[in-house]
Amino acid sequence: MSVHARIVGTGLIGTSLGIALTRAGFRVTLTDPSPTAARLARDLAAGEIADAGAADAPDLVVVAAPPDVAAQVVVDELARWPEAVVTDVASVKGAVVDAVREGGGDLTRYVGSHPMAGRERSGAGAARGDLFDGRAWVVVPTTRSRPDAVDLVRQAAIAVGAAVSVMDAAEHDAAVAVVSHMPQLAASLVAGRLRDVSDPAVALAGQGLRDVTRIAASDPRLWTQILAGNAAAVRDVLTALRTDLDEVIGALDQLTVGDSRGALEVVNRTVGHGNVGVARIPGKHGAAPTAYETVVVVVPDTPGALGRLLTDMGEAGVNLEDLHLEHGLGQPFGLAEVAVVPGAVERLLGALDDRGWRVHD
Repeated sequence: MSVHARIVGTGLIGTSLGIALTRAGFRVTLTDPSPTAARLARDLAAGEIADAGAADAPDLVVVAAPPDVAAQVVVDELARWPEAVVTDVASVKGAVVDAVREGGGDLTRYVGSHPMAGRERSGAGAARGDLFDGRAWVVVPTTRSRPDAVDLVRQAAIAVGAAVSVMDAAEHDAAVAVVSHMPQLAASLVAGRLRDVSDPAVALAGQGLRDVTRIAASDPRLWTQILAGNAAAVRDVLTALRTDLDEVIGALDQLTVGDSRGALEVVNRTVGHGNVGVARIPGKHGAAPTAYETVVVVVPDTPGALGRLLTDMGEAGVNLEDLHLEHGLGQPFGLAEVAVVPGAVERLLGALDDRGWRVHD
């Protein structure tokens, strides 16, 4: 018998989860305050719309409501379905657990969770069935969560292709403050500085700026709720970051007046610490970080050109580990930065030369 999963909230995460769970063999029913959103999710094959008057009890309820209302929805679902396991996918866990406890929710059947997946776009229309493939999914039990409840949430996350880990709420919130919430604020702050920059200056932007500011296009309303829910942990991280930034500003002040004593060491150490931090970010499929070599290929800005490059790489037996595409400023071509394992570089260069590709030095 398949597991019946009820998804409450058919935005990006809820709809993507419905599509993925349906593909994995779960029976999924959907509900959302917006009938239009629920119907769209249904049409995207995320499940069937739940019959409001039916007594068809779910095995698992997934609350994919906004962070500021998630806890109340969890409490309501726990009360409505007294045999069901209830989880939520809010990106902050401590505040939700506290509110569920204060609301009288049955903590033995509640297990928090957080899929570390998303897109800059929101809503059911942006949903993807592969959104969770290879992504981290943190299962966050309470001290009273039943083992079978934890296992059901874990199995659902595994079924949609996620890499599952288990943390308590405090550990989770401290971790996401560093790896998710601070990067969002940093990207927003950097992008915000572009508001008053002249058009000619912005036109000089390269891939570095695009990389740093990519997530600055995220939904302000959603992120206001997330940051408010994890304010203490994020504040601690930003306070430490401010200390680092003040040190760099002090060094630059020295250099501005021609005093380099100790200042160059600060700048060098700051960039060096960044190198160390980047090297700690997990590699492909969550494996240990791997050092790749980058080959930059000039790709014509014409339909099918990038696809032809990737096909040529595949036919040469070279696996693509990562890809960045930078468009040439005012030029009808782009620069494809293809990352490969070091041992494949010589073979790749030979194959590209044989097939007429120009490699950028």
